[in-house]
Amino acid sequence: MTMTYRRLTRDGSEPLWMQLMRELRGRIEAGDIAPDQPLPSEAELTDLYGVSRTVVREALRELVQQRMIYKVKGRGAFVAPRKTELRFVGSMSGSADDLRESGRRVTTHTISQALGPADQREAELLQIRVGEPVVRMRRLRRVDGQPWLLVDTALPARLVPGLERAVLENQSLYDVLRRRYGLEPVGADRWIEAVFPEPEDAALLEITTSTPLLGIESVAWLPDGTRFEAYHALHRSDQTRFFVGIR
Repeated sequence: MTMTYRRLTRDGSEPLWMQLMRELRGRIEAGDIAPDQPLPSEAELTDLYGVSRTVVREALRELVQQRMIYKVKGRGAFVAPRKTELRFVGSMSGSADDLRESGRRVTTHTISQALGPADQREAELLQIRVGEPVVRMRRLRRVDGQPWLLVDTALPARLVPGLERAVLENQSLYDVLRRRYGLEPVGADRWIEAVFPEPEDAALLEITTSTPLLGIESVAWLPDGTRFEAYHALHRSDQTRFFVGIR
């Protein structure tokens, strides 16, 4: 790899490893080294910057902790792909809105959509009786052509009459609920855990059953406290990280 470099200062104002870490991070952020491309070896960095191997290793260790790079045993250090950051967990807007705002191409395919009786978990989340009719749907979201999110949603049928027949392909569900039924969510609870997919889910997401995912369960409610939506989503954790701000 051809790479220009600058000598590090030795006036003691900042440790050499930190200077090197900032230098390499700056090059990564500027796109000088593309995602999944290798950094110079430890020996090359030692020669390029005139520092010890210890300084190089400390700088690389910090970049690994910052998730800027990853290491492959016997091959060296590589630039980590940047994950899309979403505020989805702490927002009512939904991940599709976040993604579109960042210029990504988002499509949503409806796999199934029908009336059915609420099961035990749906009844608990929606605070309805077991067996009460719900509109249940399964949807697969793709981002830039890649499977991103698989979500199973249930809504009390009495709140959304006819939704089982609505065209939802590439539509925002919340937009449809707002325009057609006047339903405007004001809050939601979400539970997040690490899960492995079942074979059918893995096939839809185009991953193996040993791929870890983020499982997200959610229930949303209206201004009067009525619970109107419950879902369970499988999110590909290799492509996304979620941001939650505490104020």
